[in-house]
Amino acid sequence: MPDAQTGQVEALLLTTVQVTTLLGGFVLTRASGFFFQRGSRLFLVTSRHVLYDPDSTHLPDAVEIGIHAAADNLARSTPVRLPLYASGRAAWRQGVDSGGEIDVAVLEIPPQMLPPDALLQAFTPEHLLPSLGAVEVGQPLLLVGFPLGFHDTLHHLPVARHAIVASSFGLRFQGQGCFLTDARAHRGSSGAPVVMRSPATPAPLPWQLLGVHSSRFDMGSRDLVQDESLGLNSAWYADILLTLTT
Repeated sequence: MPDAQTGQVEALLLTTVQVTTLLGGFVLTRASGFFFQRGSRLFLVTSRHVLYDPDSTHLPDAVEIGIHAAADNLARSTPVRLPLYASGRAAWRQGVDSGGEIDVAVLEIPPQMLPPDALLQAFTPEHLLPSLGAVEVGQPLLLVGFPLGFHDTLHHLPVARHAIVASSFGLRFQGQGCFLTDARAHRGSSGAPVVMRSPATPAPLPWQLLGVHSSRFDMGSRDLVQDESLGLNSAWYADILLTLTT
């Protein structure tokens, strides 16, 4: 069997990191995020409500992520702290469309903040879908993240949950820039990439990035005693990243 520290790890698991939000140096919450590269620029992608959610008075001033610092030892990780404000202005970017605000945000990671031997994988524009018509309802997906903060604490790696597309992928659900997935999702998964296996996308990352997991989707009128949760989730279309990283 391969050594626990040096064995091969799937590239997909190196795209995603736990995002710890901070205020004044104190931990507020933990969520998920992933890397997206546009040319020479590297971005952290997560849900906008992870970085800024005035409705719940969640207003962190920084986030911290862990970066693998040695290719031959996955247990070595370097914390990287990213400020959310510079000179009083938000350092992240968020988007809106005709349906309103989009629950996706990107934060650029300066190259000098990465460890010298950083080990990570990043999605690129080539991992985005060329056409929404290429995906059908029922399409198998993976949601890669940190549900309730759970992960491989030794190797600093996320876990994957099985999902399917639960709404018409070519139609914006209820007029918003999102689609639905059917998956067991928990707090801490916000900001996770929603991906589909694709032999058309070359190694080392043969996956297409379909969306950014946001939150559970439920009925406000549901009887909490008689009716189970719907088990559905909203995911925002990943093509917003082209706008946010321009």
